[in-house]
Amino acid sequence: MGSRMHTNEVSEPQASGPGGPPWVLIGGVLAVAALAVFVLYPGWVSETRDAVAEAGHGVPAPEAAPEQPAAPAAPVAETVPAAAVEVTKPDPDAPMPPLPFIPNMVPRPAEVIAEVYEFAGRNPDILEFVPCFCGCETAGHRANSHCFVQSRNTDGSVAAWEPHGMGCAVCIDVARDSMQMHASGATVRDIRAAIESKYASRFPRMTPTPSPPQAQAQ
Repeated sequence: MGSRMHTNEVSEPQASGPGGPPWVLIGGVLAVAALAVFVLYPGWVSETRDAVAEAGHGVPAPEAAPEQPAAPAAPVAETVPAAAVEVTKPDPDAPMPPLPFIPNMVPRPAEVIAEVYEFAGRNPDILEFVPCFCGCETAGHRANSHCFVQSRNTDGSVAAWEPHGMGCAVCIDVARDSMQMHASGATVRDIRAAIESKYASRFPRMTPTPSPPQAQAQ
């Protein structure tokens, strides 16, 4: 009989026996837990992130400085609009500002323009009740006086000139006619009637000028 040879079978060691740690299972559980925290508790994640950021800086936010009371505004010269109907005639010797400079061609001689500006500045009780016909009501003018005087001080003196009259022949002519009639002794009502008679038929527009008070009509 041939002898049967017995060989010892040596088994290869297993990579992980039944008792080894289940790393895949542990990793899956941790991932699911992290996802659940993110989905179910987003506020906790945000708060945690903010706390970490503050801890990293370590410096508390500075408190806002208390508001300081505003400094009082500097006093300014008190003026009233030239469009006021109630007028105060200035003192005859009240100083007036220099006339505005207009670089373009002026429609009337310089001395005529200077005369009507001075007349308008010193006689608001006349030209505040004389209309203008150049269409300047679209700029807010209500009388021929506003073509020359932009604002006045409370004593009636001129605070600022209106440059519009420098370049408007209609404004200048209305004021010059009024000045000449006033010099001849005409009343404000007579001046108003004469101006309307001369210009209203030639120009389609007129400022909404109030009638002179009864005390100034005579």
